[in-house]
Amino acid sequence: MVRNIVILGGNSHPKLVDSVCSILSIPPCQRILSSFSVGESRCEIKDSVRGKDVYIIQSGGGKVNDHFMELCIMISACKTGSAKRVTAVLPLFPYSRQPDIPYNKAGAPLSKQPSSVPNGSYTFDSVPATPAPGIPKSAGLANGNGLDGLSKRLKGATIAEAPASTPPVINGGDTYFKKVEEVESTPTQAPSIVRAFTTHDYEKQPFKNFQAKPGYKQWVAQAGTLVADLLTCSGADHIITLDLHDPQYQGFFDVPVDNLYGRPLLKMYIQQNIPNYKDAVVVSPDAGGAKRATAIADSLNMDFALIHKERRPTKITDRQNATMMLVGDVSGRVCVLVDDLADTSNTITRAAKLLKKEGATMVYALVTHGVLSGDAISRINASAIDKLVVTNSVPQDEHRRMCPKLEVLDIAPAFAESIRRVHHGESISVLFQYE
Repeated sequence: MVRNIVILGGNSHPKLVDSVCSILSIPPCQRILSSFSVGESRCEIKDSVRGKDVYIIQSGGGKVNDHFMELCIMISACKTGSAKRVTAVLPLFPYSRQPDIPYNKAGAPLSKQPSSVPNGSYTFDSVPATPAPGIPKSAGLANGNGLDGLSKRLKGATIAEAPASTPPVINGGDTYFKKVEEVESTPTQAPSIVRAFTTHDYEKQPFKNFQAKPGYKQWVAQAGTLVADLLTCSGADHIITLDLHDPQYQGFFDVPVDNLYGRPLLKMYIQQNIPNYKDAVVVSPDAGGAKRATAIADSLNMDFALIHKERRPTKITDRQNATMMLVGDVSGRVCVLVDDLADTSNTITRAAKLLKKEGATMVYALVTHGVLSGDAISRINASAIDKLVVTNSVPQDEHRRMCPKLEVLDIAPAFAESIRRVHHGESISVLFQYE
């Protein structure tokens, strides 16, 4: 039995909290965690936490915003109750996929200009931004003429000074000059134009060259730093999570972050449940998960394949259409798709369809976080996936009733062992060893 420790559970995953407490042989902390009719969260700690080591277990699935607010309130309540140390245990870290949003990803530069692009003009995705022989120095300009075309338009155009007797027009506190489309010129005076806008009037600019490309979204919030700051300001002294979608999130915190891995569970499942697993192929559904999949393939001495997904403009429309290409041989072999998170399951189901098309005999999908939101369950039931294996980092009881292909692995022992080791000041590096 572990002493001087408190396990406090949120409303996101009560079953996991009970499993961890059962392994550690301690009862869960008594608390009142509810919400008022207006929706505000209410937390009251019934047991004493003074001078104790508190671990708050709250996952990021389901009503993620409500659960995250509950977590911050529970952390603050424990710090107010004079807890010695507060550790936030987040099996699924919320808002961990935000860095994927800002850019509309594009594939490699096209070797041949598509017919949908007019001659003499380029798009930002079809031509590298760096200068090259025969390419305008400013290939990214919308008109495609580069600096030469812009300089021709600006040549001879000057800003005329308003007469001293003509006061400027005052409108709403900003100064506007009257627009002159064409100024009569004398032999000693060149044609001139007068600005009809200020630096705050962007919509009336005569030159439309300097506009953001449609594939780039300006001012997309980076929620990772915000979530890290909220947890830290609430009073969290330590973070324990599982399979961060983006490992750079550990650098957003000023407190220690232990990122556990679901790799040992997935490896054990492959060894125990896939016949002749050494003849199977580990497949990554996208380039981002290649490192994760190759680590499993190398440790089990299995072959590896990769599905390359790129987005290029189609000839029919200007929409970015995704295409998938398999790199590797899977004909007549069992395939094991490995990924860290399945939300809508669109990527992993399309990957399974491609593998079956290339001759795979059976497709296993091993995913650490099975969020399975929206119509993901119906999509998986109708897909080419023969078996979907996830962990219980988020509640899976409802998903198991709806999906006969689903199998759930228990991560409670891994979190219980990490909590015990952190509490006693022991190293948890043994949890990262897979050999």
